[in-house]
Amino acid sequence: MAIFETVRNAMLAGFGMQQKVREFIDELVKKGELSESQGAKLVKEWSEKAEKGTDQFTKNISETLTKTLNKMNLPTKDDIEKLNKKVQTLSNRVKKLEGVKEEGQEE
Repeated sequence: MAIFETVRNAMLAGFGMQQKVREFIDELVKKGELSESQGAKLVKEWSEKAEKGTDQFTKNISETLTKTLNKMNLPTKDDIEKLNKKVQTLSNRVKKLEGVKEEGQEE
């Protein structure tokens, strides 16, 4: 599960970075180097860019995982459900045939 831990850590780092940027901008506003409206605008712009980056990162990870799983040739949930239905159908047929056989033996 190392890949999930890596993704988790990257996302947490991103959130930490976002907080640091906000604190930095707040400090610039307090010092008077930026107006409140300029600070708010910077925070908004940076948040939007960070969100787009996170979305792209998530998309890339998802695509990579999908490709990896496809290469592993693992059965999908649908494949397993289809097999379960076939097994159940065959099991029912066997039970029915065994019932007919038992009735025929008693005669």
